[in-house]
Amino acid sequence: MAIMVTSDQSSHLTKEVKISEIFYSIQGEAGYAGQKCIFIRLTGCPLRCVWCDTTYSFHGGETATVSAILSEIRKYPCNLVEITGGEPLLQKSCYALFEALHEKEYKVLLETSGAIAIDKVPSFVTIIMDLKAPASGESSKNLWTNLDFLKQEDSLKIVAG
Repeated sequence: MAIMVTSDQSSHLTKEVKISEIFYSIQGEAGYAGQKCIFIRLTGCPLRCVWCDTTYSFHGGETATVSAILSEIRKYPCNLVEITGGEPLLQKSCYALFEALHEKEYKVLLETSGAIAIDKVPSFVTIIMDLKAPASGESSKNLWTNLDFLKQEDSLKIVAG
């Protein structure tokens, strides 16, 4: 009888996430502004901020395994990756993506709305939390307890109207 042992890494690779797009650009926000960055935009968001510039990420997208995403981003000469959305934390498989990127020695950034708990986000992920000001129309969705989980290297972003 043969017993097959799979590593945690291989289990990460088979997880699926729904993505709107993957692109290579210049980071425009927070502590990594000005640096080359690979953006992985996940599909879905529970908020409808009045000035949202990525409404196309609310629905649709394509399902991809973490392994396929890693293959796609290898073509870019960069080790800084931002997981953004929509709201990435809506998809539980985003945690497998965090782990796989970290195992491949990418620096992982997460842009999140602050409306979903961040207490389970691994400590190696740098968080960019986009808290909602009243003019967004979604300030009642801020999960204020998230502030307790921010680390020194994390950033708060607040778009004011």
